[in-house]
Amino acid sequence: MGQKINPLGFRLGTTQRHHSLWFVQPKSYFKDLEEDQKIRNCIKNYIQKNMKLSSSVEGIACIEIKKRIDLIQVIIYMGFPKLLIEPRKIDELQTNVQKKLNSVNRKLNIAISRISNPYGHPNILAEFIAGQLKNRVSFRKAMKKAIELTEQAGTKGIQIQIAGRIDGKEIARVEWIREGRVPLQTIRAKIDYCSYTVGTIYGTLGLKIWIFVDE
Repeated sequence: MGQKINPLGFRLGTTQRHHSLWFVQPKSYFKDLEEDQKIRNCIKNYIQKNMKLSSSVEGIACIEIKKRIDLIQVIIYMGFPKLLIEPRKIDELQTNVQKKLNSVNRKLNIAISRISNPYGHPNILAEFIAGQLKNRVSFRKAMKKAIELTEQAGTKGIQIQIAGRIDGKEIARVEWIREGRVPLQTIRAKIDYCSYTVGTIYGTLGLKIWIFVDE
């Protein structure tokens, strides 16, 4: 069962919650869903283009969207909030996102929230591994370094899977590594999960990360 369903959707209502919080009529559901995707893509593209980092880690753990009749509240959970600490950057980001919205009557408010232990979140860890693979670092070395960072964050277990033409080999394969416990079949286990696509000079690699936080 743990291999046939998204670990996050499997645990909604127990250890996981929705990242989009709003209610609309059924006929308008697809419009608001598309709007959420535009907001997330706009934020990620802005940070990727404007933030000059020594590494490729953008530091976004998740983006939470709350909608009311007259307000859209966006909270960006980041491991490295200094990237958007300047008020001018926030205003510029809000202007760019506002242009993507379907409704002009709603006010947009973007806030930044700092998370502790950034490398305990799979999205940030996936960005770190992706940067290592793009720099032609050995995939085994990249995965072992990621496990070390995760252990320092105080997690109880991690599983990493990479699929594709790893290290430029002609035949695609799947490689994975696990450290600690990762009980995917237990609903009460708090599992953080992400699926990430890595574009390398050899082709596209698929990266999946499961992190066992607590029970």
